[in-house]
Amino acid sequence: MPIHVVNEAKRCLNCKKPQCRIGCPIETPIPHMIELFLKGEMLEAGDEVFKNNPLSVVCSLICDHDKQCEGHCILNKKGSPVHISSIENYISDAYFDRMKIDIPEKNGMKSAIIGSGPAGITIAVLLASKGYDVTIFEGKEKIGGVLRYGIPDFRLPKTILERYKVKLKEMGIKIRPNTVIGLSITIDDLIKDGYKSIFIGTGVWKPNSLRIKGETLGHVHFAINYLTNPDVYDLGKNVIIIGAGNSAMDVARTVIRKGSSNVTVFSRTPVASASPREVEYATIEGVKFEYETAAVEITDEGVVFRKIKVDEYENVIWEDEETFFREADSVIISISQGPRNRIITTTSGIEVSERGLVVTDGKGETTRAGIFASGDVVQGAKTVVEAVKYSKMVADEMDKYMKKNSGAGEIYTKE
Repeated sequence: MPIHVVNEAKRCLNCKKPQCRIGCPIETPIPHMIELFLKGEMLEAGDEVFKNNPLSVVCSLICDHDKQCEGHCILNKKGSPVHISSIENYISDAYFDRMKIDIPEKNGMKSAIIGSGPAGITIAVLLASKGYDVTIFEGKEKIGGVLRYGIPDFRLPKTILERYKVKLKEMGIKIRPNTVIGLSITIDDLIKDGYKSIFIGTGVWKPNSLRIKGETLGHVHFAINYLTNPDVYDLGKNVIIIGAGNSAMDVARTVIRKGSSNVTVFSRTPVASASPREVEYATIEGVKFEYETAAVEITDEGVVFRKIKVDEYENVIWEDEETFFREADSVIISISQGPRNRIITTTSGIEVSERGLVVTDGKGETTRAGIFASGDVVQGAKTVVEAVKYSKMVADEMDKYMKKNSGAGEIYTKE
């Protein structure tokens, strides 16, 4: 057992009002988890954490702990907080493969999960645990969604997702890869085949554009497309990344690892919107930063920029009349994503917002009864732990809905 994890666990003060738990979006029972761990009841600790968060193994690696659990630790006032993420990861990882989930007999009702990202996996696990016959429809060849195709392996080893696939199958969950709902199969087809509820968790895979001249040039790429499979790109030595969020840090650090020697991130704001820890890692690894700059035009040789100043809402309040040029072999645009509308355009009765996000009633049900949604396709690009938190509530609502309509036929109309 790594001694530093034990030592970190022993530093926990077991506060009566644990601020670490308040800082966790999903309220992980941190002090009790640590107490069980130190008592030698690690599997019990893992079970408690998993039941609270089916993606605890993942979240312990990729959450912004500095702002959440560790950032709220009372020991911050005296020095360094308890390294909660390391403790949770050790417990969750050791427990995962030995986990035995008691699955009740099938209750005769089927539920369809569209998308196998954080929201889809969470809801599939929770519904299967209640006896539902669950099928996941995944548009790509492997499960994971943004966990697999949007987060680099050095932050989240993909072997974890293969372990989740094994566990999902052990729970009786069926997985249909390479199946895009909205093409050969529609939501109406799922309804005809007897699915009592349908969950949409397709994420946000449509990259936002800068809407400037030059975005169609051959050396320009979008971050979400690049992260899907970096090995197919030949970027050259000089790479410009436009945007400074966490996704841009993932791109920059991946580009450096793939051999580009001169990588610069350009941000409209005076500081990066990415977490300070990710910015520090990127800086240490050789990424350079230029702040308060806006791209004006992309050319075959590089990018034309202008210095700007923005307010707290990123509205431009000043811009320089002069422009300047930076050479680049490749340009990667990383300014967030929006949802694709394939499902919406092939399904009646599901409303979307002006941003193209699926409209729900606050508990996950869309404007068409029996069809639910959560995750980024509802809230926009958010964190994994936020998707899990919301999806737990949605799973409960789906359970209530199906039990209420257990004897009905096709009842997909609002009352």
